Amino acid sequence: MWSIPGAPERKFFKAEGPALQVTDGTVISGYASVFGTKDQGGDAVQKGAYGASLAAMRKAGRGIKMLWQHDPAQPIGVWDEVREDALGLYVKGRILTEVEKGREAVALLAAGAIDGLSIGYRTIKAHRDGKGLRLLTEVELWEVSLVTFPMLPEARVAAKNDTLDDEVWRSLAQAFEAARLNWARG
Repeated sequence: MWSIPGAPERKFFKAEGPALQVTDGTVISGYASVFGTKDQGGDAVQKGAYGASLAAMRKAGRGIKMLWQHDPAQPIGVWDEVREDALGLYVKGRILTEVEKGREAVALLAAGAIDGLSIGYRTIKAHRDGKGLRLLTEVELWEVSLVTFPMLPEARVAAKNDTLDDEVWRSLAQAFEAARLNWARG
């Protein structure tokens, strides 16, 4: 597969393992990216990689788009919060049920048919670590999509008004720890 320099990048993969249980509500939150975690394409986003992009968007008064399956013709909601924290790129937003695809997304989330998040971005700075891993140190974030197959298995959404129960938090912690250990082993 070839790529065009400066073109948006998106990542997909066939999900394996259990997905999060999703319940009622249109408020969703989760991590669209987890720092230092190798994805299925051999990339790992580094802490701080989104900082300049998020600052530029705020300064311009624009937000990151919420899309359905990376389709720019299908916005389905609004990200009210997009920020880096110690773990990765955290997002929280509202799916708009006034939009047909938004209603479909809510139904699919509630049924557990989808639970993935994926980023659409342009690489600004990256380098190889000598083991074939591409370390992304600066990216221009364009959008965060709800997707069937995220490239990063840990990029999952939770939808339950504004809260997650203890079981889900424990599952997330276990998944992140397992991913960290797998990445450390190379």
